[in-house]
Amino acid sequence: MPRLFSIPRVWLERSRNKKTEAVYAQGDAAATVMYLQSGGVKLAVVNEVGKEAVVAILGPGDFFGEGCLAGQSIRMGTATAIVPSTVLVIEKDEMFKVLHEEHELSDRFIRFMLARNIRIEEDLVDQLFNSSEKRLARTLLLLARYGKDDQPHGLIPKMSQEMLAEMVGTTRSRVNFFMNKFRKLGFIKYNGGLQINTSLLSVVLHE
Repeated sequence: MPRLFSIPRVWLERSRNKKTEAVYAQGDAAATVMYLQSGGVKLAVVNEVGKEAVVAILGPGDFFGEGCLAGQSIRMGTATAIVPSTVLVIEKDEMFKVLHEEHELSDRFIRFMLARNIRIEEDLVDQLFNSSEKRLARTLLLLARYGKDDQPHGLIPKMSQEMLAEMVGTTRSRVNFFMNKFRKLGFIKYNGGLQINTSLLSVVLHE
């Protein structure tokens, strides 16, 4: 049966000498699918020389670890809580069963996978054609759940500029420059976290 577990309160700053709170680690056996009920999870991949790339930040309502359903035997990346999080863990065989029997869950899962594919395509276009300023603005809006009316949005946990740089594909100094610019223009503000104003969309839409 599905089971619940809670991730302790952790606010991650990347540190080589500080142990982080992982839901699962790259290389672990892949036998379960995860559903994020609350909180936030970072998905990252580390290459053979130890360089980490953040590939996604997940929010409530997102699935992850679904590669096991397609035959993956090990985890291709690491999933780490970035805020206190509650995760529903579903065994692979149980997931197959409920997808066949529970049409509402099956429909929700399919919608999520289609949306993820669209997001991957958009990320690729964004990386290939847009400036680092636009990529950062789009990343912040996505983290703030902009456009998801069924989810709280606007405020995101404070995270390091190094992590944002990894997600955007630029340097920390560039992220620092643009974050200061966004703050001065009123697009963002720091208030116990990072408050994102929807006016930041103007940066993404500006030609």
